[in-house]
Amino acid sequence: MKRILPLLAAFAGLVCGARAVVPPPDKLLPDDTLAMFSVPDFAKARDVYGHSPQFQLWQDPALKPFRDKFTAKFKDRFLAPLEHDLGIHFDDYTNLPQGQLTLAVTQNGWSGETSSQTPALLFLLDTRDKSSQLKTNLADLRKKWVDAGKTLRTEKIRDIDFSVITISTNDLPKSLRNSPSAPSDSNAPEPMDNPDAKKPAVKQEFYVGQIDSLLVIGNSPKAIEKIAAKLAGADLKTLSDSPGYAANEAVFHDAVALGWVNTKALIDAFLHAQSESSDADAGNPLGLRPAKILSALGLDGLKSVALSYRFSDDGALGTLALNVPEANRAGLFKILAGAGKEVAPPPFVPADAVKFQRWRIDGQKAWATLQSMVNAVSPQANSYVDFALNTAEAAAKEKDPNFDIRKMLFGNLGDDFISYSKAPKGDTVEDLNSAPWLFLIGSPNADQLASGLKSLLPLVQAGGVAEREFLGHKIYSIPLPLPSAKGTSAAPQSLSYSYSGNYLALTITPATLEEYLRSGQSDAKSLRDMAGLGDAIQKVTPGNASFLGFSNDSESMRTSLAALKKAFADDGASVTPLTAMMGGNADKLKEWFDISLLPDFDQVAKYFSFSVYGETATADGLVFKGFTPVPPQLKKSTN
Repeated sequence: MKRILPLLAAFAGLVCGARAVVPPPDKLLPDDTLAMFSVPDFAKARDVYGHSPQFQLWQDPALKPFRDKFTAKFKDRFLAPLEHDLGIHFDDYTNLPQGQLTLAVTQNGWSGETSSQTPALLFLLDTRDKSSQLKTNLADLRKKWVDAGKTLRTEKIRDIDFSVITISTNDLPKSLRNSPSAPSDSNAPEPMDNPDAKKPAVKQEFYVGQIDSLLVIGNSPKAIEKIAAKLAGADLKTLSDSPGYAANEAVFHDAVALGWVNTKALIDAFLHAQSESSDADAGNPLGLRPAKILSALGLDGLKSVALSYRFSDDGALGTLALNVPEANRAGLFKILAGAGKEVAPPPFVPADAVKFQRWRIDGQKAWATLQSMVNAVSPQANSYVDFALNTAEAAAKEKDPNFDIRKMLFGNLGDDFISYSKAPKGDTVEDLNSAPWLFLIGSPNADQLASGLKSLLPLVQAGGVAEREFLGHKIYSIPLPLPSAKGTSAAPQSLSYSYSGNYLALTITPATLEEYLRSGQSDAKSLRDMAGLGDAIQKVTPGNASFLGFSNDSESMRTSLAALKKAFADDGASVTPLTAMMGGNADKLKEWFDISLLPDFDQVAKYFSFSVYGETATADGLVFKGFTPVPPQLKKSTN
């Protein structure tokens, strides 16, 4: 007994002195959470990013000239001034995130009315064994706030001191107000005379405090008190008790980053606020009301939205889940649910396709659903659609008395819609925007669908439809009413289409259409035979699905980089949206993003692979996934 007592005492001392473990976000946030985004384990996320192809690319010696110039400019023009304005050094804070980093919005008594309590904002950061550093940093910040003349007071929340600071919209640091195109001279006048300072200031109080190793920042003491109570062991309902959150447990499992939105609560609050408004139909001849629109689109059946990001030795997987149960599925969600069939690339899709998409949507049902949506929102608008179709049909009947626009077009739609594109022919921005593409519409009667277009298209565009023979197929073409850009002499384009088997094919590049019509007589390699593609598809659509997409990121980056470097070498002004960030100033663009310093693609090709993304409908909702495998040359370095 004499030996046991000292051991028990020592054990009790260890327990009392041990750092309290901060619960995961779903066990910490209250059950009235409206939206949240969290990195559950920041240390793990930091390690994951350090092994990612993107980080390895940024650290590659081939990028050093570009990286050094950009980071030097970033530090000189943004980071250093911001540190000066805030009176801090970011190096003192970069190693604080160790556990979860969570940003959340809670309902906090809000009902949607302007007179009700506003939602609460919460920021939570677990510093784990860096809690003493956090304490020191907070004390330093409080001193600097006081020295800077900021209004500061201290309030207790569950016997914990919180600093309360009032932040105004006019308090935005000068370094954040300046655009990247602003003059580099720190003594030069601001590019704008701070228009925010002329507006009435919007003030907001924020509570900043530390609970054990957790940094807590929020704008509502009531919401913060719930966090403090839960950390103290109180038996309170948390986000994990919400059925809408619990339904996405599989989505969140082992995620590096995750997010969730209680769409039902948000939509209910929005509709409640709309119901309180008076004279909602005044000045609205079409009778368009938000409740009608939401119902027609099917948004009132959406319970929640969940997202997550995972990274493994195989690659990166992103998931977006829309919790809209099958029984409540209407409008857009009914269309997106699709037919649930084979979505892999058909044999005729060429191996050199850089983009591919396939929707398994029942075209006839989708058209009926669209009509129902329009009619539910506004019967008047639906009558305009019928009028336009009837007018087109009457005009077509002058040449073909048996023409029935609804039967010939919508009645011949199938459940397979395919598009693919190939690499551009050149390395200019114009070439990039006019890459060869083909769009195919599955149809049980593709010949009738083609005949329907032949009768209808001349009504939309003046001039007849030209015909020509190609390998036993008729190819139809009609000029497109696309004006050339000012100052250019771009050749006029035509829409070409034909049919083969159960598909109607359309394009503006006749050679792509001819290649498709020859595919049945060719032994050319198919995209579906690409190494690793089948395994990647299984990651996003393990069975029959509604949608599949593919992107050859390596080839797309090759052509994009070549076009970017060429445009930059010419004048830099055409490199958008980067030029727009600089206020249209091409010289400033070159100061920040010196594209000429980027290496040739072959030097960094090993960091790029391909991506697939797909959608599957389940009884609980619609699940979208995207997967990018680790490039083969990097797999050793990620194991």
